[in-house]
Amino acid sequence: MEAIPYLAFGSAMLALGLATFFFSSVKKADPGDERMRYLMQEIQSGAKAFLKQEYTWVAGFVAVLAVLIAVFIQPPAAVSYIVGAALSALAGYIGMTVATMANARTTQAAKSGPAQALAVAFRGGAVMGFSVAGLALGGLMAIYVLFVLVFKVDSAFEVVTAFGLGASSIALFSRVGGGIFTKAADVGADLVGKVEAGIPEDDPRNPATIADNVGDNVGDVAGMGADLFESYAGSIIAPVALTAFSLSLVADQATDAVNISLLTFPMAIAFIGMIASIIGSFFVRGGSSLDNKSLSRALHMGTNVAMGLTVVGTVGAAYWMFSDSEVFENPIGLAVSVIGGLIVGWALGKTAEYYTSDHFSPVKKIAQETETGPATTILKGISAGMISVAASVVLLVVGVGIAYWGGQYAISDTLGDGDFGGIYGIAVAAIGMLATTGVVVSVDAYGPIADNAGGIAEMAELDPKVREVTDALDSLGNTTAAVAKGFAVGSAALTALALFKSFEFAIKEASDGEVILSLDVGDVAVFIGLFLGAMLPFLFAALTIDAVGRAASQMIVEVRRQFREIPGLREGKEGVRPDSAKCVAISTAASLKEMVVPGALAVLVPLIIGFINVNALGGFLAGALVSGFALAIFMANAGGAWDNAKKYIESGHLGGKGSDQHKAAVVGDTVGDPFKDTSGPAMNILIKVMTIVSLVFASAFVSGPFS
Repeated sequence: MEAIPYLAFGSAMLALGLATFFFSSVKKADPGDERMRYLMQEIQSGAKAFLKQEYTWVAGFVAVLAVLIAVFIQPPAAVSYIVGAALSALAGYIGMTVATMANARTTQAAKSGPAQALAVAFRGGAVMGFSVAGLALGGLMAIYVLFVLVFKVDSAFEVVTAFGLGASSIALFSRVGGGIFTKAADVGADLVGKVEAGIPEDDPRNPATIADNVGDNVGDVAGMGADLFESYAGSIIAPVALTAFSLSLVADQATDAVNISLLTFPMAIAFIGMIASIIGSFFVRGGSSLDNKSLSRALHMGTNVAMGLTVVGTVGAAYWMFSDSEVFENPIGLAVSVIGGLIVGWALGKTAEYYTSDHFSPVKKIAQETETGPATTILKGISAGMISVAASVVLLVVGVGIAYWGGQYAISDTLGDGDFGGIYGIAVAAIGMLATTGVVVSVDAYGPIADNAGGIAEMAELDPKVREVTDALDSLGNTTAAVAKGFAVGSAALTALALFKSFEFAIKEASDGEVILSLDVGDVAVFIGLFLGAMLPFLFAALTIDAVGRAASQMIVEVRRQFREIPGLREGKEGVRPDSAKCVAISTAASLKEMVVPGALAVLVPLIIGFINVNALGGFLAGALVSGFALAIFMANAGGAWDNAKKYIESGHLGGKGSDQHKAAVVGDTVGDPFKDTSGPAMNILIKVMTIVSLVFASAFVSGPFS
């Protein structure tokens, strides 16, 4: 079992090798004619320019926090933090670079049919998927081996946890900054282009179209990649930290063999899931049909194969690692926890698909409400999003119950504080949800590539049949994005719970047992913290939505100005081109400025509360976890439903494009844009950032004025 971290590191290198293979495959594909190549290069240059500026801004924040970690915790933790941040940024950059190469190549492949286009788009997404999984697992295992096994530094697991904080820092700013960029451009393009000017989506006359396509890559590829990077790393860190901080308090009860088994089991699951994802990726093959169900079946085949292989491997690993000790009474229990997490993650994704796909009644009912105007369209979308929260919470509760039972069934209650086994089961359920991250992110990153491919087809004025293929791929991409968000937010809740328990143990350890974290709501400090925590996700959402609104207003003014002042632009006069660079610059400047306050809140607020009172911080984290999870589900599913209701009408239903129903649906989609691509996806990062900041600084809080 001592070899498991090295095996996990080896599987990460295999994943990076596969990403390289898919990169070469995408690069060899035909990028199309001169106009298509020009559009591809414009999108790529805009995306690279934005990421360069964003990472420059975020580097300052990372440097400041690294200094604080070095001073208040220890220098090796600061090194680990910087490594986590750097690898997360690198994963996002790689994914964005390949996605902007794959878009025109997908458009060109669409001329030959959906099978070829699906293959190119998926391979482009797979570069992102396996770069994210490979860099996250490889980087984390390198930190673990160096600081825990080789150098054996003091408080080594604080160092490991700092890697997750680094990943979370980049993810938060990437999601918020990229989300503001993409939605400012999208809203401006839709409201002026579709509603006011009456021109199609991605029309070459629209000045905001290039910015919109750039935004797909910086938000939905680089931002999403950083999001899943930190989710995946955090899900591995949570059970490792839980084991380290919990069993250090009862060292006499846990032998070295028990410790090693518990510490390395999450790494074994990550290893199994990585190999399963690599195998599953080769099962994605498209057919000739444009039917959404056929395309979905082809695209999700890789995920289904990976999940099946992970289930088999998990059962074998549980028996192999836990059958030789009396502490582990029934090893199958931990396999049940992991598999339960995997299944619940899949079910959360399917729930998101039900509420956001135009093949099911919620989206069709939203589309029908467009016949009475934008107001009823918005109301129906809000109610659908809220109902989806109920279904998702029930699934999460079932998953927590199964995972807790599995852990308690497997691990003797003589170990730890009595419920250690149950909490450990919940922690490994989170890694179960994200074990197949490589292929899950591949499927998710496929969506923005397909969306860009449709935009290039429209801007390059290709045969409408090409756009039919790209529209079919794009419609599926909206659903795959909702599915991935379901996985991410579900794992965020389970990971945050395990990290919260680790925080409780870390406080106790740092104070030599003198400080016991209280969650008694009768305690005034806990009560105050609970309400502050419940409030913060709403404040965070409001700030990010306002940011999109302000940036979109600037975009709308600029698009209107160009239509008004550039002769022949609205009419589509030959040779007249919009000033797309101006729109890219507006989105870039606005998003970089607007991301600072929401991002800083996630780190500063728990630090401030923690240095004042740790019981208040405990209540704060609990309140934020519950309200943040509910808001994340509501916003992601409501936004996805509005988007696909619009696409349902654009496909020829209820009057089709240009009708009053279509205009009402565009308004609903515009409201949903910041919900599903800015505020909603950032919620799961917000939950974990605040929890992991608290865990990393737990020892520093002990010296504060507790009450």
